[in-house]
Amino acid sequence: MTVDVDPRVALAAETKFRLVDCDIHPIVRSTADLRPYLPKAWHDYFDQFGNFLVSPYTEAHPYPKPTPALSRLDSWPPNGGPPGSDLAFMREQHLDPHDIEIGVLQVLWPTAARQRNLGYAAALCSAINDWQAEEWLAKEPRLRGSIMVSLEDPESAAAEIARCARRGGYAQLMLMPRNMEPLGRKKYWPIFAAAQEHDLTLGCHTGGLNGYPVTGGAGHCSYYAEEKDAGGYPMEAMLTSMVFEGVFQSFPKLRLVAIEATMGWLPPLYWRLDELWQRFRAELPAVTRPPSEILREHIWVTTQPADEPEDPRHLRDLFDWIGWDRICFASDYPHWDSDDPRYALPVQMSLAEKRGIFRDNAMRVYRLG
Repeated sequence: MTVDVDPRVALAAETKFRLVDCDIHPIVRSTADLRPYLPKAWHDYFDQFGNFLVSPYTEAHPYPKPTPALSRLDSWPPNGGPPGSDLAFMREQHLDPHDIEIGVLQVLWPTAARQRNLGYAAALCSAINDWQAEEWLAKEPRLRGSIMVSLEDPESAAAEIARCARRGGYAQLMLMPRNMEPLGRKKYWPIFAAAQEHDLTLGCHTGGLNGYPVTGGAGHCSYYAEEKDAGGYPMEAMLTSMVFEGVFQSFPKLRLVAIEATMGWLPPLYWRLDELWQRFRAELPAVTRPPSEILREHIWVTTQPADEPEDPRHLRDLFDWIGWDRICFASDYPHWDSDDPRYALPVQMSLAEKRGIFRDNAMRVYRLG
């Protein structure tokens, strides 16, 4: 008799441990919630002009319209706000039942970092960072914030990193892979210098929406499914830029977590970059050793959305190639494709492997211990 066993089973009570969730999305109930944290000099601009983003096609967001607020149907809080806007409901639905020891917040909207007016962008980033600190971190000790900065204004970004680092409570500096220029360019290096100086992890969340096709030049996608599949493409291009232009060599203490970008692309990227480095070493003087070595030292990935082959053994192979100490759990709560940590990964794991992915790896990379 053949018996199929689903490896996605909850841990037995005697082997449970508390979890670290690297991707929780809070949101303001309305942009008016940010007004108290915005300098008065920008109030009139906030009221009269609001968002003026670098992305065109603002009404063609790459997420299905039948999914309101990108979120699960059961994630709308009783206070009438959008999913992720109610701390008490987040505790009840996610933090408490899953025994989250630490949750890392990722603010995706408002898109302060994508404003064309750089002065307003810097002010709005600071307001969002202060809103996180006052409305979330001060009220829930299990949560850590993400510092939002305007990447196209490196000087103000470095100052904001220093300000937030002095304040404390932030686990990472939030980046996105789709920027105006490849992230390895030296114009962005003051940001990396500030992150290294303050020992802040770079949390690079998929997205960015800079107006260019996610395909990298093949044109805009026809279907939401194509956009969903393409999340890893910009991450690969960004990491290639950072390695080949010498970011990790110049800032050897940087740590980068690639968030919500899948992970199956990472081992082939190691292999391809090593081959390219061998063939083009004369063009890449900043790269003094195999790119795979550099990336293995500096890069972590998160589990959501996990690549799930039909044969779970192949997922173990993928984890072996990436490194079990380089993978961190992320739920993507409260979004429609979020993962329940009890059933997130269809692969048999030892307790030590599971503990690493669901807790210890994140504790180390984010310096949470």
